[in-house]
Amino acid sequence: MASFDKPTPTTAAETAGESPDQDQDQGADRGPAGSRAAADTALLEAFGGVRGMVDTTVPGLVFVLLFTIKRDINLSAIAALGVTAVLAAARLVRRDTLKHALSGLFGVAFGAVFAMMSDNAKNFYLPGMLYTLGLSVVYILSAVFRFPLIGLLLGPILRENLSWRTRNPGRFRAYTRATWAWGLILLGKSAILFPLYWWGDATQLGWVKVALGIPPFLLCVYLTWIFLAKAPPPIDVIAEMEAEEREREERERAHHEGEDAFERLAHEVVDDAVERLSGHGGDGGQTGRTGPEGAVRADGAEPPARRRHARD
Repeated sequence: MASFDKPTPTTAAETAGESPDQDQDQGADRGPAGSRAAADTALLEAFGGVRGMVDTTVPGLVFVLLFTIKRDINLSAIAALGVTAVLAAARLVRRDTLKHALSGLFGVAFGAVFAMMSDNAKNFYLPGMLYTLGLSVVYILSAVFRFPLIGLLLGPILRENLSWRTRNPGRFRAYTRATWAWGLILLGKSAILFPLYWWGDATQLGWVKVALGIPPFLLCVYLTWIFLAKAPPPIDVIAEMEAEEREREERERAHHEGEDAFERLAHEVVDDAVERLSGHGGDGGQTGRTGPEGAVRADGAEPPARRRHARD
């Protein structure tokens, strides 16, 4: 059966209806208040939101309603499966996330086939019950071993990844408490349903399971929101990495610009030196072409032969 007991892996920007580029542009200006608002907005949608509750609850309601009236397992199972297919198609047309719709479709299909093959209407609910029980055990074990599942699932959605484990102890405690809440509430739900599966009839099990679909989920989400609202805001490690990347690019650009300026200066110095040497070489050539006796030396002194003639 479908379940919205685990968050959907979407980002807070996508949940709020923003594109990732818009979220990056606003990341630098987002303070603690903005981070908390984004977390509050993303929390319910991360667990499926209203549409997830509808996708999960309606097929089971259709099954138990028809079975209560008709007592026909095949009709009830096929009707529930058809409703699930319609909900999945509606999500596909709206281009919504198909996570909950597809999980519901496969879960209902498995439960319907199992119920029809075993000729036992209670088996329609058994896959979802086993999933809930297994998930409650995973929640509890993750909290015991200090890797709370709520933090692992919500961290990427809230752009903090695993920073809450080492840099944000307040959120680590909040995620641990929320994980304990989910594990214990789902375990209590299983403790109610399995005795009905073993000793009750299909109608009792169906109506109780429908009744226990949304309220425990809302209680878990509310407790998670309470724990996180009292915790420090998430550390946006994605924005930190983007800022570090921009700083690195700016340093590389400044380094390249400095190298280019030094290269231009070196070329100018070399060109100037070559011009000076070329100019001196031309003057020396004209001064050196003098006759053996009549030429005047470059320093203004007379040749020795001319001085001898003057004394004579």
